[in-house]
Amino acid sequence: MASEFRKLPGVDSLLTEAPLKCLGEEMPREVLVAAVRRYLEGLRQAIAGGKTCPPAPRIAAVVAAEVTALLRPGLRPVINASGVIIHTNLGRVTLSDETVAAMHQARGYSNLEFDLESGRRGSRHTHVEKLLCWLTGAEAAMVVNNNAGAVLLSLAAIARRKEVIVSRGQAVQIGGGFRIPDVMRQSGAKLVEVGTTNCTYLADYAAAITPRTAAILRVHSSNFRVTGFTRETSLTEMIELGRAHEVPVIDDLGSGCLLDTTRFGLDAEPRFQDSVAAGAAMVCASGDKLLGGPQAGLIVGQKNYVDKLRKHPLARAVRVDKITLAGLAMTLTHYLRGEAEVKIPVWRMIAAPLDEIERRAGRWAEALGWMASIIPGETMVGGGSLPGGTLPTRLVVVRGEDQKPGLALALSRWLRRREVPVVGRINEEVLLLDPRTVLPEDDDVIIGVLGTATQTYPDFRA
Repeated sequence: MASEFRKLPGVDSLLTEAPLKCLGEEMPREVLVAAVRRYLEGLRQAIAGGKTCPPAPRIAAVVAAEVTALLRPGLRPVINASGVIIHTNLGRVTLSDETVAAMHQARGYSNLEFDLESGRRGSRHTHVEKLLCWLTGAEAAMVVNNNAGAVLLSLAAIARRKEVIVSRGQAVQIGGGFRIPDVMRQSGAKLVEVGTTNCTYLADYAAAITPRTAAILRVHSSNFRVTGFTRETSLTEMIELGRAHEVPVIDDLGSGCLLDTTRFGLDAEPRFQDSVAAGAAMVCASGDKLLGGPQAGLIVGQKNYVDKLRKHPLARAVRVDKITLAGLAMTLTHYLRGEAEVKIPVWRMIAAPLDEIERRAGRWAEALGWMASIIPGETMVGGGSLPGGTLPTRLVVVRGEDQKPGLALALSRWLRRREVPVVGRINEEVLLLDPRTVLPEDDDVIIGVLGTATQTYPDFRA
């Protein structure tokens, strides 16, 4: 073992090895020295555990690879051909070109919290409040970092140390293990569950109201569906009950929809404007699901309640930056102009005609040649929106000559390792690619990737 320790090269000698020497031309010496020392420390521990010392060129190559990986951006653009439009793991939605341009323009100094007319301090909420109020009919609006933050702030501002009534069937869990009861606990409010998982009646809410009741919370089941023997109290019924007892109703919509989803053959998704018109005190939703904008939590509703949220200390902890506000404002402008279906990518994908998708699938299959065929399929809306909601599509089936077990995984891995990764989905030992979740302007990129698959097929065959 002692002889193995003696084989460890010095830091200076390793820096003269070709891979690290080349990196030294573009990286500060202290960064490389720190990387080498860290790796050598790991080697000492490995040798103490019985491992042998690798040669100096190999050590230098490994350290250089680690430093190079640090320089490479962690976030990379990918092509989402998975068949899930709002794909949380892939960044949920694609932003419109105009939205991206607005966010880019906001990179410098701006009037974020500066009133150009008076020359005094202004409010960041003003940049989107009028748009949100115009589109939803609300008296006031504000924006925070995400919908969980919107719900947390709403509860903390009006229900801390008081009770909030929620149907047992709506005490849901969202992505990443976050649960409504946990969010409520952090806000300082006490959860009062009523009804059962499948049935909650108006009488259940009425029986739970006490002098300590601060609000009734309606949580839209945006990522699951209960079927069979069910009964759900409507938002209108909740609001009428709340008015009779002077208890506000908070409506957590989740997906942040402004358009009528039934026009596209989907189930009805609750919309901002419907909740506001019904009389909800506050309506909370995401900005990056069906709304199609950057990640944000939108809060619209009655002015006296929204004003309380703005003054709450937690508002600063969950506020958004100028880049998000600029992107959100432009996304909302698309709705105001009546161009959401032709400008906002999530709606472009939902509204895409089936014959156009079939034509594009044909081009993809042509690039793959003998490896591809086309079949009917379904695209999921996904992302905690329209549970079970699907749209007809045409899927490109990618298969090999022998279709050995594991081939679909190998094909999928090969596509993910391209310079522009392509993400599909695997079903019954075949790889499926869905054009509906890819914008037409990205077709040339994916066709270029697919065009090389036939030639390199033996390299990734299982």
